[in-house]
This record gives sequence, C-alpha cells and structure tokens, in this order.
Amino acid sequence: MATTPMIEQEADRQQTTKAFDSRTVFLLGLLVAGSGLLSPPIALVGGVAFGFMVVHPLRTESAKLAKLLLQASVVALGFGMNLREVVRAGRSGFAYTAISISVAMALGLLLGRLLKVGGKASYLITAGTAICGGSAIAAISPITLANEEEISVSMGTVFLLNSIALLLFPVIGHLLHLDQNQFGLWAALAIHDTSSVVGAAATYGGQALAVGTTVKLARALWIVPVSLLTAAFMAQLAKRSGDGGKRGSVTLPWFILMFVAAAALSTYLPRLQSAFAAVNHLGKLGLTATLFLIGSSLSRKTLQQVGVRPLVQGVVLWTIVEGGSLAAIYFRIISI
Repeated sequence: MATTPMIEQEADRQQTTKAFDSRTVFLLGLLVAGSGLLSPPIALVGGVAFGFMVVHPLRTESAKLAKLLLQASVVALGFGMNLREVVRAGRSGFAYTAISISVAMALGLLLGRLLKVGGKASYLITAGTAICGGSAIAAISPITLANEEEISVSMGTVFLLNSIALLLFPVIGHLLHLDQNQFGLWAALAIHDTSSVVGAAATYGGQALAVGTTVKLARALWIVPVSLLTAAFMAQLAKRSGDGGKRGSVTLPWFILMFVAAAALSTYLPRLQSAFAAVNHLGKLGLTATLFLIGSSLSRKTLQQVGVRPLVQGVVLWTIVEGGSLAAIYFRIISI
C-alpha cells in the first residue's frame, strides 16, 4: 500500500516533464517561425506537425496570441502597400464578392439540406465559406443561438480547409502561371479566413498581398448585411414562437481598415519609407509566426469533432467556389 503514493508521484512527475518538454518544443518552434528562418508554408506545416504529434500544452494562450499577432501583422504589412492600388483593387472586388457570396450562400444551404446537416451548423459553414471563415461564424453564431457543438463543427470544417488552401493555392497559382493580381483576387474570393488569404498571398508576392487583402476587406464587410438579415430572420422566428429570442452582436474586422490607413501613410509620407519598410518586415515575420500558431491548433481531435457530413458539405461548397472563381480569373472573365 505504501508504494501507491510513490507510483502516483512518479506518474505525476513524468506527466509534468512531458508537459514541460512539449511547451519547450512549442516555444522553440514559435521562436524559429518568427525569426525569418522559415517560409510561411514551412511554418504552417511545422505547426500542424506539432499539433498532431502532441497534446497542445498552451492551446488557449496560443489561440489568443494568434488572433492578436495576426491583426498586428496585417496592419504592419499595410506599410508596404500603395493606397492607390489598394483602393482600385477594393473597388473592383466589391462586385465580384457580391456575386460570389450570393452564389455560395445559395449552394451551401442547398448542399446542407441534401446532406441533412443540422440547420444551424449548415448555415454557419455556408456563411463561413461565403464570407470570411471564422470571423463570419463568430459574428453569426450568437445571432442564431448556435450551441458549442454546432460552432465547433463549423469552425473545424472551415479551419481544415483553410490549412489546405494555405499549402495548395500557391502551388496551383505557380502551375497555372497566374500573375500577382490574378492570384490575389483568387485567394480573396476563394479562401475563408483573412489570415489564410494574407498567408497565401504573402508567399506569392507583394502585389498579390495588396490585391488579396483589399478584396478580402470588401468580402469581409458583407458580414454586416448578412448578420442583419440573419438577425431579422431569427427575430421573425422568435416572434412566431413567442419566446422573444436573443440577438448577438456583429463583429467587424477593424484591423483591415487599419491596414488601409497604414497603406495611406506609406503612400503619402515617402520620407518615412525606411521606417515603414522596417515595420513591414516585422509584419512578415509576425505573419509567419501566426501561421505556426494556427497550424499547431489543428489536431486529431479537431478532425473527429468535424464529422463526415459537415465536412463533405464544406469541401464540396469550397471546391465549387474555388474552382469557379479560378476558372473565371484564369480565362479573364473577371480581373483586377
């Protein structure tokens, strides 16, 4: 009987050592990713490998840091842009995003019905694919009163496809010899989250990043009307059922607007170009570190939570969106 406490202490010691080792590996990986020694795709792959091999010791802290670092990095990258190009890309992209979102919403809801995916989960996956991934899901989920499981399934589906897009899009772009404007437009129309659009475009080139980020802003702003329409629809349902209902708030990606402001400073204050270039370089390093953080949050558990039917809905819808937009851009039906 006396040996039991000793065995438990030894097990606790081994568990603590293992957790410490995984934290050390994670922090070293983050440091290397942010040092400039790794390219963004390699940093993402390294993060995914870490997430699959060990239980993430700092998952909550990593998610919070990834969000803050992403926003700061995007703003810093704005200091390497020209506002005239930003405005031109955003103006041209608004019409394209309107058509893309309308088609994606209709197709996504139809697929969800055919695959018998739960109503709220189907709607969140559709909105996330059509607008801007996790941001759209975060904005709309409280309005629909979605539960944690529905939100988790939707987020997991979108995140898996984001990870694939980060690796796949630059490869396809080079194989098809897409120019900078074409790739930036494609990334903005077909990739879910802003972080993944920025990551894919940044690996392709500076002009691709400018186009991708600004057209993505035009796409992300559709969170507002879609959220308001969703709230109105939910209010009508609540009125019919007589329970009053609750409506959530709408979250806007204000850091993208700060990106535009940074581009304006870079354009109209040429005397400060050396300082702006240094900030822009820090933004690139921060983005690479962010991709490592994003990759590390993907795990086997995430795959299990997603399930088959929601994943099929997300994959089919995303394939249609990215394939259709690529064809339209490649054959120059649409252009920036």
